Amino acid sequence: MKREPQAIRALDIQPEDPAQPDVISLIAASDEYLASLYPAQSNHSLDIASLGRPEVTFFVARLDGKAVGCGAISRRKKEYAEIKRMFVARNARGTGVGRRVLKTLEAAAFEQGYRVLRLETGISQPEAIGLYRSAGFVEVEPFGDYMADPLSIFFEKRLTDK
Repeated sequence: MKREPQAIRALDIQPEDPAQPDVISLIAASDEYLASLYPAQSNHSLDIASLGRPEVTFFVARLDGKAVGCGAISRRKKEYAEIKRMFVARNARGTGVGRRVLKTLEAAAFEQGYRVLRLETGISQPEAIGLYRSAGFVEVEPFGDYMADPLSIFFEKRLTDK
């Protein structure tokens, strides 16, 4: 069993306002990363204002008070919730932060009454794809307002109380 470093076990993940300077910087880093991989029409990220809407629960992962990751649950449809803005800062990748954020998002969706969680990610993000698959997400067809895009992969997971 892989052991997480002591500092990662102390990671704090809580719902927060996305319109904070350090979180805005984290989201800007996410935007830069995605822009380096995909054309604008293939980026489907929510902006800061959208992340602050009532139908979105936005989480920030903090290590020693510093924002190192984030993710959101968007309650756009009655039958499922969607993961948005899942991101881990470069200096925190490979440490388990992403997996912990994902587990937090799954638990939040379940607590909010959702039993299906969906997401869209890009084909040029093998670490993210591997994380989602290892967490039990399976590939599905485009959903909601998404159109088929050769640069996108769509995933779904059925949530249980385990």
